[in-house]
Amino acid sequence: MPLQILVIGSGVAGPALATLLLRSTTPPFITLLERAPALRTGGQQLDFKAQGTPIIRRMGLLERMRAHRVEEEGHEMVGARGECLASFGVKKGSGTEGSFGLTNEIEIMRGDIVKVLYEECVEQGKRAGERVKGSGVECVFGMTVREMSEDEGGVDVTFEDGKSKRFDLVIGADGQNSRTRKMVFGAEENAKAFRETGMQVAYYNIPKGPTDSSLAKIYIATYERSIMLRNSNRPTTQVYLLGKKNGDMIKETYKKSVAEQKQAWTETYKDAGWEVDRFLEGMKDTQDFYTHELVQVKLPSLYKGRVAFIGDAAYCPSFLTGMGTTSSLIGAYVLAGELARHGNDVHGALEKYNELMKVPTEMFQKLMPGATSLPSSPLLVWLLRTALWTMSTLRLDKLAQKLAPGRDKHGIESWPLPEYPELNLEE
Repeated sequence: MPLQILVIGSGVAGPALATLLLRSTTPPFITLLERAPALRTGGQQLDFKAQGTPIIRRMGLLERMRAHRVEEEGHEMVGARGECLASFGVKKGSGTEGSFGLTNEIEIMRGDIVKVLYEECVEQGKRAGERVKGSGVECVFGMTVREMSEDEGGVDVTFEDGKSKRFDLVIGADGQNSRTRKMVFGAEENAKAFRETGMQVAYYNIPKGPTDSSLAKIYIATYERSIMLRNSNRPTTQVYLLGKKNGDMIKETYKKSVAEQKQAWTETYKDAGWEVDRFLEGMKDTQDFYTHELVQVKLPSLYKGRVAFIGDAAYCPSFLTGMGTTSSLIGAYVLAGELARHGNDVHGALEKYNELMKVPTEMFQKLMPGATSLPSSPLLVWLLRTALWTMSTLRLDKLAQKLAPGRDKHGIESWPLPEYPELNLEE
């Protein structure tokens, strides 16, 4: 009888795990649960780095992902008049070599990644059902878990509609603010898992402006504030507001209305300079505004009993590392491989998954020196802009790349992916 597995969350990690498991020699039956009423295809620009690229390639999805590639040519640091202070090109290959910059060779909108993974999950579910009786996938939207109770043999799950079902394993893939994690570990342990960076971030889209181009733009303002734009020749421009100013005030709005959240960000950025008036005006009407605190998630164990965690729910590295998508793929791959290898020995698979993920988790959660700092005074802003101009002019970006922890041959790329022939992946 195939394992019965509940996967909570249909972002990147959940469908990736389901797809890998359904390709395995002994595919389970997976219930993919999403509390949103439909697949959430919004979000900003993501990329694949290090082991993320070969995992996608071995899943047979690299060319489909490339078809959605965002044509970003690199990024530039700009001054208060929009003038270019420094520019950086596209990182080639895995995204850990070459130019020290923001843009990687494979840049894709989050929604496109999610759609490709979800469609492949459904397709692999059909194939698994044809190969092994009782295997497959059921995707359930607009539903959440009310409670779970566990014994040695499985997990009894009660859903919000009052229905119950027993599973051999439950996987929490429901993001940085995972409800599943809080339910399983308790409020106190869940709170301890959050490591604050002190940075707040807001993301949203506005209509493309006349100065927006295929180059991403980063502007450093005074009082620990920054703005990033990414357009990539699209009709809308992605706006990122990132900083520490008024951090406590912004955090207080996270449980309030979107209108109150927007007001807090407007108050914080209204005198930031550059084209901030355009960005704040565009914020008023945007329908995809999202804000949260940048944190890292560090659990003492990636599982408890028969409930395990992957992706941001387990080891969120934060936006500051640029490793969120890659870490989700690595975790999904390792967990799927161990489950496929251990068969009905769920406890053995989870123990091995927890052990194997310790080293890569430490690597992709490393923050570059100064990653959580922004200049406060006009003098410090001027010094930073001057340093960036010097680095760009003298082509010191390669040296900076070598100094970046966890991004060179001594970092995450030095960690070899385990081999799992049981997953039947492409060579």
